[in-house]
Amino acid sequence: MHNHTGPHALPGYGHRQRFERKAVTTVAVQKGGAVINGTRLMPLAFEQHDAASSSWRSLLLRWLSSFAALLLLAHGSASGVEIVRFPIAESAADQRMNYPRELLKLALSKARTEYRVTYPTVSMSQNRQIVELEAGRIIDVAPLPSSSDREARLLPIRIPLHKGLLGWRLGLVRKGDTPRVEQVKILADLMGVRIAQGQDWPDTQILMGNGLEVIKGSNYEGLFKMLETQRFDYFPRSVMEIWDEQAAHANTLEIEPHLALHYFYDSYFFVNKRNTKLAADITEGMEKAIADGSFDKLFDEHWGERVRKARLNERTVIELRNPLLTPETPSDRRELWYGVQR
Repeated sequence: MHNHTGPHALPGYGHRQRFERKAVTTVAVQKGGAVINGTRLMPLAFEQHDAASSSWRSLLLRWLSSFAALLLLAHGSASGVEIVRFPIAESAADQRMNYPRELLKLALSKARTEYRVTYPTVSMSQNRQIVELEAGRIIDVAPLPSSSDREARLLPIRIPLHKGLLGWRLGLVRKGDTPRVEQVKILADLMGVRIAQGQDWPDTQILMGNGLEVIKGSNYEGLFKMLETQRFDYFPRSVMEIWDEQAAHANTLEIEPHLALHYFYDSYFFVNKRNTKLAADITEGMEKAIADGSFDKLFDEHWGERVRKARLNERTVIELRNPLLTPETPSDRRELWYGVQR
């Protein structure tokens, strides 16, 4: 994983250099102005005799610093290397970004434009990622569970990142509490079990759309604490996520062995609606990865063993409808979805 400090960091006093394939841009921000590749940008003249002028001078230097950083980014694009900003995980224990980060790099490596992926230092909830993508700030692409609202606000690349595994759900329960769930056979039985999800997760709307009452948690890590302290009894997690999450809470939580939930659902890469070039390049790279088998190879490296360990064909599976599914969902492309024979 790359260092979180990207090449577009704001230059400070002194010199900084940005590596490119064919060019090196040198920026200096000095008291006399900014110097970019030998060209000086001069500030307005200041009187030197009062504190106000000193404050204005400091403000202008900060502006010049930001302006120089923008020129650096423009120069990077002109040199053929585009910067793509990708979000980091919500916590140190959260492994959910690892696979989509590798998949994005795989797709971009097959595009005709050369890209470099960088990472902000601030973690963000799903809602915050959507806001930042809409505004064109902090991040350029994010792997987000899809919904009709998100597809309307952003530009989706409609290739399911996890082949639909996000809609295959096992449950975390407190150690010793599996009898609460093992008698569940149909949807009506599940209505007597206290379930929780994140308040901004589409899963919450999907479960509620099937008549289930859902307790909502405000942040990812807090949900595990809520389960441990008996605020609810059953925490549905995807077959991809649940193993790492249980390992991180091995002293208090276990995976319920009998039940699975399933709904047609997955994540897409989303970008700003105006960022059609990036969307086209990600689409091109993803399609090439599907065609040459590298998508399936990465998928199996990350999820093959976890799916086998889930024993989905041995569990009681409750099928749920997904009211958030859009007509544009590529459900007719069977190669994009993981199928389980049961």
